[in-house]
Amino acid sequence: MSAEKNEEKIQAALAANPAAAAASKRRVGGLGRGLNALIEGSYDKPSERVLAAAPNPVNVVGLIAVGLIEANPYQPRTHFDQEALQELAESIRTQGIIQPVTVRQLDANRYQLISGERRLQASKLAGLDSIPAYIRKADDQQMLEMALIENIQRENLNAIEIALSYQRLLSECQLRQEDLGERVGKNRSTITNYLRLLKLPPDIQIGLRDAVIGMGHARALINIEDPQQ
Repeated sequence: MSAEKNEEKIQAALAANPAAAAASKRRVGGLGRGLNALIEGSYDKPSERVLAAAPNPVNVVGLIAVGLIEANPYQPRTHFDQEALQELAESIRTQGIIQPVTVRQLDANRYQLISGERRLQASKLAGLDSIPAYIRKADDQQMLEMALIENIQRENLNAIEIALSYQRLLSECQLRQEDLGERVGKNRSTITNYLRLLKLPPDIQIGLRDAVIGMGHARALINIEDPQQ
């Protein structure tokens, strides 16, 4: 399970249990909420010293202004549920950020998101000025692979987004289907079936994306489109 999915479940549980939420707030005291408080108390101050002393800090956690974090250019997700984002924003507003986003540093005042797009967007909706972030090294190739593979492993990525991610990993990362299968934990036939979805007409792909059409129906339509299969 991805960190972001785990965070959503934890925050949903806290929202559904006011007593647990209150206890969580008491444990972190008056410094802040969720991981924000922990970072302020134990991570943020030393991290700020590291960030100030080193031009390219890595493997540190600190609070970074949301305005300094650019979107991940390799983000495979094409559709964000606005209602779900609002719900996550409300949870963040009351409970804080539980899991830091992951970024890489571009220069002294610019960062680029590696993972945690929904958390970043929801934090902006919640009115947060800064967000806890883990800074790590990553070149463009690693950024692409991490972004695509992390999103493929998410439970709520739609079939078309998965298919497009597979296609990009094969073409842009120059992976073979066997290598891709090993990296994402899928067999070759599963990957092939997803890639075939991209041969469907655009309106059918939109239906798949919006969950109007199921995977079974889509595969049947592929066979109609390609009777030799």
